[in-house]
Formats: sequence, C-alpha cells, structure tokens
Amino acid sequence: MNEPGTEGVLLDQETLHGRLGDAPGWLAEHYRTFRESMLGERDGSPFPCYFGIEVEREGDLLYAACESTSDPAALLRLRDLLLEYLETYPDHAERAPLAVFFRPPDGDETDTTDSTEADYHEALWHVLEFLHVHDPEPWPEEIPIDPDDPYWEFCFGGEPLFPTSRAPFYDDRKSRYSPVGLEVTFQPRAVFEGITADTEAGERARDAIRSRMEAYDGVCPHADLGDWGAAGDREWRQYLFREDDAESPDECPLEPTREHPKASEELLERGAWRRFADADGGSEDPDGSPATVLGVGDD
Repeated sequence: MNEPGTEGVLLDQETLHGRLGDAPGWLAEHYRTFRESMLGERDGSPFPCYFGIEVEREGDLLYAACESTSDPAALLRLRDLLLEYLETYPDHAERAPLAVFFRPPDGDETDTTDSTEADYHEALWHVLEFLHVHDPEPWPEEIPIDPDDPYWEFCFGGEPLFPTSRAPFYDDRKSRYSPVGLEVTFQPRAVFEGITADTEAGERARDAIRSRMEAYDGVCPHADLGDWGAAGDREWRQYLFREDDAESPDECPLEPTREHPKASEELLERGAWRRFADADGGSEDPDGSPATVLGVGDD
C-alpha cells in the first residue's frame, strides 16, 4: 500500500492528500467532489450513508485511481490492487471501503463526451466481468452464481463484495451523482456483519439511510433499493441505479460461473498488466494473439 504515484496503487487518505498536488486533474477533481459529497450537505441534508461520512471523516477509507474502464493493462492493475485491498483492509480499520475513481473517457476533469447512461452501465459491467474472468480465486461455494437469486452478489478474490457506483448521468439522485466520471466503492460483505437486514441494528440503519436519502435527493428512494437476501430484491440492480429503463439492462449483464480458472495462468499472475502496458492499444498478448479479455456481450 502507498507505493509511489497516484494511479494503479492502493492509497490511504493521508497519502492521497499528500499527493493530490501532483495528481492528474481528473483524479484531484474526482476526489474533491467525492469528499464534498460525503462531508457536505445538500439543501441542509447530509449525505444519506452515515457510514460513508464516518469513514471519510475519520480517514478510514482506502482509494485507488484507474486510468480506463476497458484497457487490459489498467484493469489487470486494478485486479492486483483489489487483491491487495482484500488482504490489507482488515488491518487498516474496522470498516474500510475502497473507493475507485475511473478516468473519464476524454481525460478532462469532467466527462465532456456524449456518454449516455447506457455507456456507464456497460462500463461498470465490463469492469466487473473483467475482474471475474481474471480472478485468481474461484467463486465462493456459499454464494449462488444466479444473479436472480436474492443471495447472489458479486464475488472476487474469494470474497463477496458490494460495489456501489456513482456516475454523471443522474439528475435528481444526487447521492449517486459524480460529475467527473464513473466511481465505484467496493465493500466486503464482512463489513456489514451485525447490520444486515435480518438484525434489529440493520433494520434501524436501513430505515435511517432511506429517510436520509429521500431528504438528500428530494425524491423517493429508488425502487431497486433493497436488502441482500430479501425476497424480491436483487443485489445487482443496486450497483448502478437505473434512471431510464431504455438505457439500463433488463437482466444482469454478468453471467458468473464456477469454472476456474477462466484466464490463462500467465494472466492470473500479479503484475500481468505489464504484458499489455507497452502493447499497441493494449489489445494483444506479447505473442500477437488476441488478449484473453472478455467484455460485456462477449461469448
């Protein structure tokens, strides 16, 4: 953790703050708007997730910047970073989510392209599919692989994770709005122990978050907001809330399998991103064959 640089490395808050002056403009703006959302107010209402407020205020969050949602080198580097996070976060703080800031498509401080809601859904699920295909650990036996199962959730590195995303396309739901580009916060299921929906503390926490969300956004909580394991609720729909039904997937774009490994052993090794870093466009393996990278919609 806290290796040199700002992109593709795992950073604690103190280190990130110390490096923002030398960081790319898009990353500095990403973090500035993120922190303002967590610690500021909107029309007198605080950010809905008080856990998010607490970890940012206390310096318990961990951070990462990823230069692309599609480049193999960047995503393999993210894969390594996420593995490092899973190994180290328990020693960092009791609750230590990982906030990942993705570089906007044009590299500016905000996404000035004509990116649509559909583009962001595709980008998120491409990242999650890439991580699944290049996961060095098998899917946990206790977690179903059918996204239509209420106990399904995304898994990586042998751990169930809850990735929540913010993006520029939201109008009313400012709690999910990020003006710069895609932002994904990964939270291991383990950090929710004692506050799940089947506990009294969990019910109180969720009622409070829903109430605060309505006050902050000025609209009713999203219809897809639910609880893991609750009948009728689906975890995958909460990763990036839909605004427009025509722009969002009807079914989970990820079709996880227990087949393992899915990628070659060479690509499962940490540091495999270096195989692509100098390749033309990052689209080929060093031997010239197509990269072993699955995207949304690939067979």
